[in-house]
Amino acid sequence: MAKQLGIPNFWYWLTAIITLSIDQGTKFTAKVYLEGKTSLPLWEGVLHLTYATNDGAAFSFLAGQVDWLRWISLAVSLALLVAGIVYKRWTTTEQFAYGFILAGALGNGIDRFAYGYVVDFLEIRLFPFPIFNSADVAINIGIALLILAIVREGQSTPR
Repeated sequence: MAKQLGIPNFWYWLTAIITLSIDQGTKFTAKVYLEGKTSLPLWEGVLHLTYATNDGAAFSFLAGQVDWLRWISLAVSLALLVAGIVYKRWTTTEQFAYGFILAGALGNGIDRFAYGYVVDFLEIRLFPFPIFNSADVAINIGIALLILAIVREGQSTPR
């Protein structure tokens, strides 16, 4: 299908657009329905929707450093956008991986520029873990897919 459309890295662009839309939609919904309210259990004691803000990086690392984190988000996003245009030979797995990472970087970057913080709302209560958001999930899926692509490439290389 992608070759028929004539769009290089079709799955990259489609993944990024859909994932960014989901991210921004879920964060908007969290702001509207969860801000100022107590946690909403989806599965009591396991998964809750809990509104939180984060003016740092992952796990509140570098808390209060939103000024330069917004520019890092922008730089990573721009680099991935340029890569998607320049590189024409990504495997399908790499396209999905980079698409998820782009969406996550853009999603959290948009929050940093728009609000001065990132909106988080997913809370796992089975063990101590920071509240996170769908952009964080997308970045982690993208990294896992990149690792998979590297492993696959190593296995297919003749020795």
